[in-house]
Amino acid sequence: MAEATFHGRTARPAGIAALRRIWREANGLQRAALCIGLALLAVAAFAPLIAPHEPTAQSLIARLRPPIGFERFKEGYLLGTDELGRDVLSRSLHGLQLTLVLAMLGASIGLVLGGGLGLLSGIAGGTVDDIVMAAVDAQIAIPFTLIALLVLAIFGSSIEVMVLVLGLYGWEQYARIVRAEVRRLMQMPFVEAARAAGATGSRIAFRHVLPNTVSPLVVQFTLAISNIVLLESTLSFLGIGVQPPTATLGSMVGIGRDYMPTAPWIVVVPAAMILLVTFTVQILGDWLRDRTDVRLIDR
Repeated sequence: MAEATFHGRTARPAGIAALRRIWREANGLQRAALCIGLALLAVAAFAPLIAPHEPTAQSLIARLRPPIGFERFKEGYLLGTDELGRDVLSRSLHGLQLTLVLAMLGASIGLVLGGGLGLLSGIAGGTVDDIVMAAVDAQIAIPFTLIALLVLAIFGSSIEVMVLVLGLYGWEQYARIVRAEVRRLMQMPFVEAARAAGATGSRIAFRHVLPNTVSPLVVQFTLAISNIVLLESTLSFLGIGVQPPTATLGSMVGIGRDYMPTAPWIVVVPAAMILLVTFTVQILGDWLRDRTDVRLIDR
């Protein structure tokens, strides 16, 4: 299909123009984080195609071989092998894929649950507000690691249970943020004008109030992704996360800790990926906060 023209010039899609403007306004660190983030997503999405070996394929003859450039390096295992002769690179790629999926699902569940309860609490007030905030206080009072241990001990360590546990992590932070923003926004003149115009409560909530909570929610969402990655790594490190032979970055670090003195690459590679993911998400979160904050857009 031919592109539309205007005064003899080719009209570019608005989306491409917006992306180019955002790219021009970003600093060097933000551009680097965006490129790294896109690369991580691409690598995770195509991990089965990129990985040179099956993540569970064992070769005891090739166990504990170092990465390329060291003595005893084995051809075809660029980042070395673990205690069972499994390719560290292949397991790291598949582990990155599963870790990102768990983090995104968990953060999304927390966003929907906590954001919805915060919105309901801020608008309804009264008894509803008291009940929601009592649940928030109870959640804050109990260390979440203990809750995760209890749930995993009762229901097992399947991926579905892990998603549920990770989704419950941090929902109270969303609720508190949204509730505080809603209570502030409900006193603003534009909300009063909407009420005077006869707008219903649901229209005020979703049309006027919720869009103005996007900026703090974006920041909290990115923080939640980083924290969930670390939480999953902690649970897997303790041996109660996703069970072997399924690989996550945290489980690889947990299993490899016993071989740190003799085979540090087993831990260094997945740990470096965890650090890279969390650092990249933090930088992009701050950037998105600045791009979505309606109070900063026109400045």
